[in-house]
Amino acid sequence: MKQELVTRLEQGRLHDPFQLLGAHPSGKGYEIRVWMPTAKQVRLEDRLPMRRLTDSGLFSLQLTAKEFKELPAHYAVHWEDYNGESYSQVSPYSFQPLLGELDLHLFAEGQHWQIYEHLGAHQATVNGISGVRFAVWAPSAERVSVVGDFNGWHGFRHPMRSLGGSGVWELFMPGLQQGDNYKFEIRNANSGDVFSKTDPYARAMELRPQTASYVFNSHYQWRDTSWLQQRKDFAWNKKPVSIYEVHLGSWQRNDAGGFLNYREIAHRLVEYVKWMGYTHIELMPISEHPLDQSWGYQTSGYFAPTSRFGSPDDFRYFVDHCHQHGIGVFLDWVPAHFPKDFFALARFDGTPLYEHADPRLGEHRDWGTYIFNFGRNEVRNFLIANALYWLKEFHIDGLRVDAVASMLYLDYSRDDGDWVPNAYGGRENLDAIKFLQQLNHEVHSQHPGALVMAEESTSWPMVSRPTWMGGLGFSMKWNMGWMNDTLDYFSKDPVYRPFHHNQLTFSQMYAYSENFILPFSHDEVVHMKGSLPGKMPGDDWQKMANLRLLLSYQWFHPGKKLLFMGCDFGQWTEWNDSASLPWHLCDHANHRGIMELVRQLNRLYCSESALHERDFEHQGFSWIDCHDYSQSILSFARHSDSESLVCVFNFTPVPRERYRIGLPGDGEYQEIFNSDSGLYGGGDVGNGGALKVDQHPWMGQPVSASLTLPPLGCVVFKRKQNKAQASAPLTES
Repeated sequence: MKQELVTRLEQGRLHDPFQLLGAHPSGKGYEIRVWMPTAKQVRLEDRLPMRRLTDSGLFSLQLTAKEFKELPAHYAVHWEDYNGESYSQVSPYSFQPLLGELDLHLFAEGQHWQIYEHLGAHQATVNGISGVRFAVWAPSAERVSVVGDFNGWHGFRHPMRSLGGSGVWELFMPGLQQGDNYKFEIRNANSGDVFSKTDPYARAMELRPQTASYVFNSHYQWRDTSWLQQRKDFAWNKKPVSIYEVHLGSWQRNDAGGFLNYREIAHRLVEYVKWMGYTHIELMPISEHPLDQSWGYQTSGYFAPTSRFGSPDDFRYFVDHCHQHGIGVFLDWVPAHFPKDFFALARFDGTPLYEHADPRLGEHRDWGTYIFNFGRNEVRNFLIANALYWLKEFHIDGLRVDAVASMLYLDYSRDDGDWVPNAYGGRENLDAIKFLQQLNHEVHSQHPGALVMAEESTSWPMVSRPTWMGGLGFSMKWNMGWMNDTLDYFSKDPVYRPFHHNQLTFSQMYAYSENFILPFSHDEVVHMKGSLPGKMPGDDWQKMANLRLLLSYQWFHPGKKLLFMGCDFGQWTEWNDSASLPWHLCDHANHRGIMELVRQLNRLYCSESALHERDFEHQGFSWIDCHDYSQSILSFARHSDSESLVCVFNFTPVPRERYRIGLPGDGEYQEIFNSDSGLYGGGDVGNGGALKVDQHPWMGQPVSASLTLPPLGCVVFKRKQNKAQASAPLTES
């Protein structure tokens, strides 16, 4: 036994305690050593007293070869502390390494997509002994220990084994079980600083403000096989996708103002979403986070559903319940940055491990957060494996990737001199591009039918084009340009709208360059931006009419749909994350009308193929008239292979009677939607349910009709075809 090893063990600096602890050949027999800093006396197998070698707590027992052979391979250590309390545990230092060379090799290459099954804490049975195997990546650590309730959070009690140049540390702890709290205590090799960290791969974490991880093994029995099978063949580009964005902490609360749990929310939310006609729910981030007010965008536990609403299996129940009722679940995912909370990923082993060391690359000035080092294999592996984890372990149907623009540009929100050009002198973050392409490739190849959606606010090309074409590989991209232009237009008094008509028409210049989602998200109703009706000009009636018109324009414009909770009944105030939505407003006719309007828009969107079949193809849209800026009127047609719809919008509070509009074909046109219907809180100005078609060409169309446009209203007409018309191609211009 080398004294140097003893000294390093006593100082908490021994990188491989198995060099000293456990069974070692000694003369013609074996010496067994255990490390018990808090023990007064120790016995092996409760019958063999061990000799104290050092005052610090190193104990030894010398055995002959015969005695050693009679000893169990995994022997139990019994000890009594100075308070007279007795304990026992099978020695962790009697086990061989559990992580294989292939796992470590793949992780080092950044290609181990199931690494979460090996790193972190996992219940296991090894040679008939049950316990928990721990593993963590900390290459700049001099010593890593498992600490928790089971050892009094004593960092010297259970030091881990270093697995060489991989930077991974490992220890199997017999006797531990589900629910045991733990952290990793790390001593940095250079500074000697000692600190505790939560497990980056923890599957469950304590409720804030506590920060420990805890051992969790799922026992959930899924019942959504049919949904997952159908999802593989989901032709999402030609199907309706209407997304309800939800913050679980404030959608609804209990009578005392506290959080509902995942299971309670599942039943209430699914009932509402089904009634409203949405196809999918998008959850704002539910991965564990310490600060409620961050809304989950400052993640500290990437693999742990937040404990605010229950256990990981409770969240599995939530997803399962949605699937059993035909509702998909998307998850907001945040790989762009992480908080500087020192208990989590920040400076994990005392060095910039997950983040860049250079603050010009590694810090977000605006958000006060760290940026992931996308060029490091193990960091890319961590993130991509995390994305796949949510899809595999929780059956999530897709990810909305937050803040993609901040990842793509090295100079994002930075002053001159505060960023580092890439190897070619450009501003593009080449490592982030590679990461995103790899992420999208793996998600789409491993989980057919799952979607990955980018929140990307710039004109970066080919965001939603395949990686083999040179694109980033996302399924869809949020259309932030359309959203900003549209909201800016609607905020203007109608008297000024003629001068901004191009804000409505410009979107068709690029509408098919990407697969777009049209979002009115939480970002538009926070930080003093006002609510959707609050953005509108005019009196209360006009505000609500404008909101009905805005939502109608969103639903009939090409692109998939996303609407934040509360916007679908027109709440007056900004979203408040610390309270329930003001559901009482739905008792009032105006707000109930908005809800009924969105419900009808979803019904039409799902039932009328012209509104979703060619969302991403220019053949699915044709202008009828985009030039009537003086009256602030727009008209266009939406097409599928079997039908056309004519959509007309009046963006002024002035009713327009005998307004002539061209129609794409002869036949009877039924008014299938009117945003001014009394059912929605309007004045019932319309066309009696149908149009009389004139054989008079107009606006480049073969026939036309004179119609009445309601003030601040939208009307939609569908052609009822006879057999001959149904077999003829539809006219487009």
